[in-house]
Amino acid sequence: MQETLHLSSYSTSSFSLPKPSISPPKALKSTTISFPPHPKPPTPISPQLSSATSLPPPPPPPPPTTSPNFQLQEKLLFLDSLGIDSFHCLTSHSLIISSSLSDLKSIIDFLYSINLTILDIRRVLHMCPDILTTPLSSILRPAVTFLLREAHVTGDNLPFVLRRRPRLLTKSVEQNLRPTLYFLQSTIGIEDVSKCATLLSCSVETKFIPRLDYFLRIGFSRRDAKVMFRRFPSLFCYSIEDNLEPKFDYFVVEMGRELKELTVFPQYFSFSLEKRIKPRHRMCVEKGVCLSLPVMLKSHESRFRDRLDVCCSSSMPDYEAGIHLQF
Repeated sequence: MQETLHLSSYSTSSFSLPKPSISPPKALKSTTISFPPHPKPPTPISPQLSSATSLPPPPPPPPPTTSPNFQLQEKLLFLDSLGIDSFHCLTSHSLIISSSLSDLKSIIDFLYSINLTILDIRRVLHMCPDILTTPLSSILRPAVTFLLREAHVTGDNLPFVLRRRPRLLTKSVEQNLRPTLYFLQSTIGIEDVSKCATLLSCSVETKFIPRLDYFLRIGFSRRDAKVMFRRFPSLFCYSIEDNLEPKFDYFVVEMGRELKELTVFPQYFSFSLEKRIKPRHRMCVEKGVCLSLPVMLKSHESRFRDRLDVCCSSSMPDYEAGIHLQF
């Protein structure tokens, strides 16, 4: 068959398939994925750079009103507002720390109610800060009632008594004030205790009896000793070691006086030994004059010298003349 196509007659070198137009993919390069950086915190605005937009730091929170320091500060400020030395009261009587402000105000109001002025209150609280923590209903009020009704201190005289002895307000009526009143009235024989009401805060056992016993030991009879305390109740307040003993020794040894003079004039123990008793006794000895104790001690210096001159110029410069000289 002539039309038979003989492929074998074509050379394989002259026949080639068409090349594709798409080139083979190149090898993939490794790529690095980078994330965006973390945002930086905002930079605080300096007050120097922008004072208009800067805000001041918030104030610290106030202390709680229930804190002990805050309550103590309130109490001290309250006392200071009245002119009371709060530091002295606190250091002298630390129990103020545990008291409440309302209690302090109640006590101040009570002191006003018994006719104490603000000057009186400052004085009594400086002398006795214990008043600020003394129970009002069980101690303070009963003490004032006792002074007015049983000790017969008048309302007008009450501030004077409390200014001299504010500790009266801190004493129990049953345990302190009433037993002392009975001792002064029944044992010593003082009829009007209101004149020596400041003694009512003293202890019978530790104050009165030791001094009464001292005068019995040095030679006074019990009757004479009571007479001395009736005439001069303040004798109960003097120290035995610092006052009574040295003055009595000088009276007996140096002055050579008799005990009956002290019975008549127990106020002798109220004068200074160095500034009054010794100098005037020496002047009397130099002049050869023996004055009675009241004449020698009670008058002022110029009047005392005048009396000495009168005694020296008189015809009776002896002890009896001195007793009767009343200028």
